[in-house]
Amino acid sequence: MLREEILLVYDRECPACNAYCQIVRIKQCVGDLRIVDARENSEVMNEITAQGLDIDQGMVLKMGEQLYYGADAIHMLALIGSRSGIFNRFNHWMFKSKTISKIIYPLLKLCRNLLLKILRKTKINNLKNKANEKF
Repeated sequence: MLREEILLVYDRECPACNAYCQIVRIKQCVGDLRIVDARENSEVMNEITAQGLDIDQGMVLKMGEQLYYGADAIHMLALIGSRSGIFNRFNHWMFKSKTISKIIYPLLKLCRNLLLKILRKTKINNLKNKANEKF
């Protein structure tokens, strides 16, 4: 039987995002987690942009045809996440509540944006780039 492929799309140039996405694990019974760099052109990035989701403001988790964005993505990862290892147990405990995820995620996003500014990394600007293609 083919296992469902679950996509986690994020900015690989962000050290904090990269560390999180490399450590997070999902339960084997849920499917296979594939990490996608949002800076690379891909079908899923085209889908994210077409939905009007700004990848600079939140990671995306794609399960089946459903896109989970930002706080919803981190919440879903906590729900489907493995409980093996200290990090994954902490991730589940911290983000299993949708309310807590929505409160904490903006702070994580602020830290990410500050980190990228300090490291002089450019934003992906997927929505701006898409708007420029139309002209």
